[in-house]
Amino acid sequence: MSKNALIADLEQRLQQLDAQSLRRTRRTAETACAPRVEIAGREMLAFCSNDYLGLASHPRVIEALREGATRYGAGSGASHLVSGHSRAHAELEERLAQFMSPQISDARALYFCTGYMANLAMLSALGGAGTALFSESLNHASLIDGARLSRSDLQIYPHGDVAQLAALLQASTAATKLVVTDSVFSMDGDLAPLPELLKLCEQHGAWLVVDDAHGFGVLGRNGRGALEHFDLSSPNLVYMGTLGKAAGVAGAFVAAHASVIEWLVQRARPYIYTTAAPPAIAHALLTSLDIIDSVEGMARRAQLQRLIKQCHDELHLHRWQLLPSDTAIQPVQIGTNEDAMRTAAALYEEGFWVPAIRPPTVPAGTARLRVTLSAAHTDDDVARLIHAIQSLEAQA
Repeated sequence: MSKNALIADLEQRLQQLDAQSLRRTRRTAETACAPRVEIAGREMLAFCSNDYLGLASHPRVIEALREGATRYGAGSGASHLVSGHSRAHAELEERLAQFMSPQISDARALYFCTGYMANLAMLSALGGAGTALFSESLNHASLIDGARLSRSDLQIYPHGDVAQLAALLQASTAATKLVVTDSVFSMDGDLAPLPELLKLCEQHGAWLVVDDAHGFGVLGRNGRGALEHFDLSSPNLVYMGTLGKAAGVAGAFVAAHASVIEWLVQRARPYIYTTAAPPAIAHALLTSLDIIDSVEGMARRAQLQRLIKQCHDELHLHRWQLLPSDTAIQPVQIGTNEDAMRTAAALYEEGFWVPAIRPPTVPAGTARLRVTLSAAHTDDDVARLIHAIQSLEAQA
């Protein structure tokens, strides 16, 4: 029997990915998200999760999840606007609004199943015909897709180029303007110039939509993220923080002026037309927030900063490059896809799980190791990884 032409076409495309060292593969973890994880019977030292504060395996968070399941059951049963909005969801949104209130005027918060959905919701509800949307060139895929879904007039400004954005805003005659940016860029680890962006938005009557997926819980003295880090507060801010990274559980939230949140409830299709996340998750997140906003949370952020400094002080490279980053994301740029894959495989053989990131996630010729640090790592963990990377560079 001849092969189906559709299947044959897909298989040819997959072979092309193989030829370019671009095929992605999955590994199955047998144990909890933590610095040490079992993969196919081997214990690996993992530098690949976004569990920046080490809360995914925190005993208090685990117990809160168990308690939430006992109290609320396994699922929500419906969308939030039907019958799926539980007391746990309501309490979480109230707590998030209170937590972010120093940065957001008249703050209200809205909980989403994922950060991807939150970004689709924000941009599709706030954008539309007659809206000009100005998107940073290195934004996450969810913001790119949300911008497309919004059907706004999309304009892309170069990475961190405040002057170019100012010129675009000045030239725009749109009634509504949205500037959209990541706070921490997930593949480079650098920070957007949020103070300058907010100043421009206030001058031009524009919204500043900030995706703080990799800043919430980590940046700022109290873990309020990039807005606290830069000491920013404005009614023009629309803020998204994820809860499956530093918070250690799952989901995301949008915090903004109460009128913005009410508009999302009424018009954001990714919120309206999906089943609410299990209430047990929201219940567990209340404990995560308690830890983030506590002396323990401050200690975990301080430990993370020590590990970041250790990378900067001790990881000395000659052919490869440790990209400049003061965040938990410490990328080591290698160059070709093949070399990055070869290095990641060699690290894996030595017991280190570090992902190789390749195009289209990063530009061609800039394939890299994406090292992510957690407060649950020890100084010795990081020292061992540094030694392994330096040894492999010397052999390359």
